[in-house]
Amino acid sequence: MWSGDDLYFMHLALEEAEQADRLGEVPIGAVLVSEGALLGRGHNCPIRSNDPTAHAEIQALRDAAGWTRNYRLAGATLYVTLEPCIMCFGALVHARVARVVFGASDPKVGVSRWMQTLQGAALNHRFAFEGGLLETECRNQLQAFFQRRRS
Repeated sequence: MWSGDDLYFMHLALEEAEQADRLGEVPIGAVLVSEGALLGRGHNCPIRSNDPTAHAEIQALRDAAGWTRNYRLAGATLYVTLEPCIMCFGALVHARVARVVFGASDPKVGVSRWMQTLQGAALNHRFAFEGGLLETECRNQLQAFFQRRRS
């Protein structure tokens, strides 16, 4: 099901998550790719930046939009280590991303719990939404972070 490119780019997202971890942020990373080219990368940094919108997905979208000089990122694929929240889902719709691939699911705030409602909504754009790529690695990275914080 997963291609070699999918694995490669999710590993880059995991590297971004490690960068967030080193900064004391929840370790979530994302990369945005189009036709095999890396357009943008990002990691969680809402604490450090005092910005509640500074999720990894948003950072990767901002990076890619700046590099391409276009806020529309049609045809692009986002790889992210944790299932996007509804805020990030909205940004991905507006950016016209073609595909979202995530590692670990997020039963608390992940958008999957809203997908039935969202798919019935009159959205002006839809994208492929696939989860479970390197799920164990992504989940372990998050769990290790929270275990360290609790000790």
